[in-house]
Amino acid sequence: MMDFPRAHDLVWSRQRPVAAKGQVLPAWVSAGWQTHLPLVVRRDLSDEQRLPVGVRGISRSQRAAAWISPADIRRIVTPESLVADSNILLRSAFVSQQPLQALITLIEMRLPWIWGVTGSCGYALATDIPVMHADSDLDLLIRCDTPQPREAFSDFYHQLSRLPCRADVQVNTPQGGFSLSEWLRDTRVMLKTDAGPFRVDNPWLPLAEEQKNR
Repeated sequence: MMDFPRAHDLVWSRQRPVAAKGQVLPAWVSAGWQTHLPLVVRRDLSDEQRLPVGVRGISRSQRAAAWISPADIRRIVTPESLVADSNILLRSAFVSQQPLQALITLIEMRLPWIWGVTGSCGYALATDIPVMHADSDLDLLIRCDTPQPREAFSDFYHQLSRLPCRADVQVNTPQGGFSLSEWLRDTRVMLKTDAGPFRVDNPWLPLAEEQKNR
């Protein structure tokens, strides 16, 4: 039995995604999406009957929010599984592109967290579809279930500036996800949750406790 997918996982569905009640998906979804293409799990209120996903089109402007039934999922690829073996990356058709070069460097650093790649680089690695371009960023995800001091990420953040392309890092806690650069820069951070974004002091604290402490 497959684990229930989490935000940023790529999922393949047996059925076409559908729009939320009262909404309509863009025409390009019906015209271009096929079951061999993955969907990206996004943050929204979900249950056993529906899972929030994002549909990706050919151009960067083609993005749509949709829903699928978890029962229709036939495959899941997690961001961390895409960086599990650097040898696979070295054999990739995209190995000469800067985001992939940066990713190989990070794998060699043996980072102390559970982490993975998302965005266009992750999509390209999972599908072999050339969606990266010359100025593509490298989107990274760190899964961090226990509270960490800012200092734990400081050295890593400075090392990112030495990579051959710009890297954006999102840290995922049990409460949601936040931007590492914003957290290191400000005392508060915007936390993206299934119920929407909230500005918080402690991104590991349950929202009810966070609001109570204000």
